[in-house]
Amino acid sequence: MQQISSSLIFGLGIVTQWGGATLAFTPVSHFRAASCPTPRGESRLSSMPDDPYPSDYDADDLESPEKTVSVDMVEDDAAIRDELKRELVLLASVTNRGMCASTEEENLVVDLVTQLEALNPTADPALNSQGDWELCYSSTQSFRSSPFFLAIRAFLGEENKAVADNAFTIHDIATTASRVGKVRQIVGEDNRELVSEYELSVGLMPGVPVRVKGTVVTSADLTAIAPETWEMEVRGTKVKGSNVPFLDQYLDDSDIEIPVGEAYKAISGGSVPNAVLKTFYVDEGMRITRDIDDNFFVFTRA
Repeated sequence: MQQISSSLIFGLGIVTQWGGATLAFTPVSHFRAASCPTPRGESRLSSMPDDPYPSDYDADDLESPEKTVSVDMVEDDAAIRDELKRELVLLASVTNRGMCASTEEENLVVDLVTQLEALNPTADPALNSQGDWELCYSSTQSFRSSPFFLAIRAFLGEENKAVADNAFTIHDIATTASRVGKVRQIVGEDNRELVSEYELSVGLMPGVPVRVKGTVVTSADLTAIAPETWEMEVRGTKVKGSNVPFLDQYLDDSDIEIPVGEAYKAISGGSVPNAVLKTFYVDEGMRITRDIDDNFFVFTRA
């Protein structure tokens, strides 16, 4: 039974996881209701044309300074932050957490997020993000907020970034029929642990009105290495809340977990890849965190 359960957990894991600046506001009352004819990842497949005017500068000469967290202490900016957050949450709701966002809407969200990060009211965000958070908007596939996929990206490294991106896009397209429910993160009170919960409903086969449901739970160890930065090591993955008869009770009672971290140690000579997350905005109700590729995830208090 344990072998069957572990296979189910791994299968679902693959399916689901694998002051004072001048600010401009853009009204969002004209936005369409969210519709999503194609997966987000599919629309991102494109090629770059050759540049007819090559630059005389090396790429390293054009790199911008590394981004660091700022702290806004101007009391009057609180009203500006509230308005920015209101528009951001509205955009998230009409685009299905960003999955169905048009290019125009994506650009508006990037602008709102950038302005909020410049008005961050909290010092040391990495040490002040405790609690339960629910994903509100993602600039990339939502499953990439899970430590499971963050570890894959870290393991492949910068030299294999294109490989990782293509694999994630293919996975996104292959699981288009899946329905994603709540996506949550729980940051421990001691800032030493992050638990990701990803609700999913998967159809057994086309034409059959039966869906397997469950929540894929992935745990990871956190270490704050800078005011805004976490290093994260994935520990394990399991499934809870399955709707499969008998198996649901067994999974919940037995607390079976696939030791993902130990698997990485076995194949990489004893080390677990360190995924890096940077939080440039956090307050009592919203957190904005970026991954190594500068994708951002907007969370609201659960």
